[in-house]
Amino acid sequence: MAIPLKTKFRKKGPKTLEDRASVVATNIWRIAQEAVRHMEKEGYPLGGDRQVTSVITEIMAFLVQCADRIVYGQLNDEERGRFINALGKHLARITSVNLEEFVGPGAYAGDFINTLNARFADYSELEFNGRHPSYTVLRYLGEKVSRAMEATDSKWVLEQVVDVETPELIKAIKKVVGEVLGVQVS
Repeated sequence: MAIPLKTKFRKKGPKTLEDRASVVATNIWRIAQEAVRHMEKEGYPLGGDRQVTSVITEIMAFLVQCADRIVYGQLNDEERGRFINALGKHLARITSVNLEEFVGPGAYAGDFINTLNARFADYSELEFNGRHPSYTVLRYLGEKVSRAMEATDSKWVLEQVVDVETPELIKAIKKVVGEVLGVQVS
């Protein structure tokens, strides 16, 4: 993934978990957009803005889940809750601002949070190997992205997501969370 990730703060001084969550959220948005662009370049056409948004939302939900698994055991429960909550709120704001610009006015933040909460429940039933998602987690993401792209009749979306996109997504989220929060990612 050829996207420069921004993990440094411009201003010196202490940063709250919420400040750090904002930086991680901005990077998650950029990573998800780059994954969609890459899929399009690889021949997986996306329909209109709603379909692009659905795919980006699924990728972001996956990345938030990965971020949560990375910080698990490294932040105490209260800090982890604050971080993930702030991350979700920042992503909802980013999503809302961008969709209002591209699609028009709407209640996008609520829909995004509902999807994020639903995916958290689904991912909680799936297994992670330490900080790394298992094949079932990757396949679940692939199925969700494939379902979001059904209208384009792309037969190999699931394989593209599992085999090509997720290794880059995981590498990017580990780099961002590790550098912004200063936690162990391996």
